[in-house]
Amino acid sequence: MKKYTVILVVSGLFFLIGCKQQPKNQTIEMLVIKEQGSFTVGGTVIQNEGTYNGDNFDNFKPYPEGQTYHGDHAYVFYQIPDKAKQLPLVFLHGAGQSSKTWETTPDGREGFQNIFLRRGFSTYLIDQPRRGKAGRSTVASTIEPIADEQMWYEIFRIGVWPNYNEGVQFPRDKESLENFFRQMAPNTGAFDSEVISNSISKLFDKIGSGILVTHSQGGLPGWFIGIKNPNVKAIVAYEPGTYPFPKGELPEPISGRTGTLSGVEVSIDDFRKLTQIPIVMYFGDYIPDEVTNELGAENWRTRLTLGRQFVETINRHGGDATLVELSKIGIHGNTHFLMSDLNNVEIADLLSSWLTEKKLD
Repeated sequence: MKKYTVILVVSGLFFLIGCKQQPKNQTIEMLVIKEQGSFTVGGTVIQNEGTYNGDNFDNFKPYPEGQTYHGDHAYVFYQIPDKAKQLPLVFLHGAGQSSKTWETTPDGREGFQNIFLRRGFSTYLIDQPRRGKAGRSTVASTIEPIADEQMWYEIFRIGVWPNYNEGVQFPRDKESLENFFRQMAPNTGAFDSEVISNSISKLFDKIGSGILVTHSQGGLPGWFIGIKNPNVKAIVAYEPGTYPFPKGELPEPISGRTGTLSGVEVSIDDFRKLTQIPIVMYFGDYIPDEVTNELGAENWRTRLTLGRQFVETINRHGGDATLVELSKIGIHGNTHFLMSDLNNVEIADLLSSWLTEKKLD
């Protein structure tokens, strides 16, 4: 593999960092990072009654009295490029994933993290509570090593195992698929949109105004974050899982092979908060309009159908929501992981154009 160099600027000093994560035939220009770091945000504390006494040990097992347990926080890694734009991008992953979703692609290309750093945006990559580096859950859970990767291969619309979808924008080599499977991450506690949205709302309290970018299961807490925090100036959602609707306007549940999909009812006042910011949603390829027996296609048919209703409802209430179905604008072959597909630069270009149109860059 070829070698490229990244310039890291800290406290006015330049550091040269050599890296080897680069696929063949890809030219990488130097990237100037002014500041980077990580922190946790949000979460809760469990406080046991009593008084802690370090002398009370039984075979080196401490007694719980008086002790604390910090958990359910989010973990955030951030980078600020030289001459950064005013609004940062805050990235929230989907189900079975972590912040790795936005980093280097399974075949070694630059992901959205670096693509948008190069375009002048500060980036904040989140591991949501009870996932990845934020794995310290306040609720008990059992992690079972269930062999289910071929199911996810189909749910993510890469193909119907072991075949790839025709024209798919996913790399077809064995190593890339291996890397893709290995980036999956388990829940260390039950998925809880309230816990996630509370923690990430605290992130926006900390950093100020920004643009929230969600993927898949991260879509639902993403809508709640937008409702809770006025520092969210726009929401970009890649194939969100479900949507909020105002009380009394919840659509009928949509039946599909992967179960019945319902929206989430919120107050009209909360819903109107989403009409005050621009929203854009992107959906990839291989999603039919009619019921099908294919697992992945059917799963996303229902979610796209409900998404169309969500956009119509937002706009009917005076909002500014756009739904982009890539196959209908001539971009084909995209899986559920649009941000890491082979054409992810083209997908990023769509977002850049939208940000410019909305005067967010």
